[in-house]
Amino acid sequence: MENRRRRVPALAPEERRAALIAATIPLLHEHGLEVSTRQIAAAAGVAEGTIFGVFESKNSLVVCSVIKALDPQVTLDGLALIDRALPLRERMAEAAELIHARMAENAALMSAARKLILAGPDDPETGKRMASSRERLKDALVEVIAPDAARLRHSPEAVATMLLLFCGANTYGPFGDPDTFRGADLASLLLDGFLKRGAQ
Repeated sequence: MENRRRRVPALAPEERRAALIAATIPLLHEHGLEVSTRQIAAAAGVAEGTIFGVFESKNSLVVCSVIKALDPQVTLDGLALIDRALPLRERMAEAAELIHARMAENAALMSAARKLILAGPDDPETGKRMASSRERLKDALVEVIAPDAARLRHSPEAVATMLLLFCGANTYGPFGDPDTFRGADLASLLLDGFLKRGAQ
């Protein structure tokens, strides 16, 4: 029987886009922005030209892939599983560990996203999607903190903002030290401050 090259099944445009994005994400972790369309096509099992049938450019594909990889749903699911019956300090420590780990895992992709968005054409939709992701993450964290709102000097929203700020600064900032991060330390800092108990 004559050997024939196996053809890639025809997919609807949205399905093809999703398949290419899925193939691109691990390559971005491995190669960063230097990933080539040839590598992406090989990973997806398609010809390079197929990419440009559903994406305007490599940059467009990479931006979409980065946004997909940074989707906060995994983190949101983890925050939802934190036992609300635990003391506030423990809930905040768990939340901080989860959020910081996710940020550290995707630090390179977040840096790539910023570079791509700044270098590419103005894209309000991408900005809106990233802002929406941040708001969803903050809202989920507020739900973790809210049961103890009456005990706090500031609103759960303000506390959530500070926790996210510290996690982000420790991951992306010049003075960050991700390797020694402990959620319990951040919870203590936010709840107790730097002063010793009883100090004025």
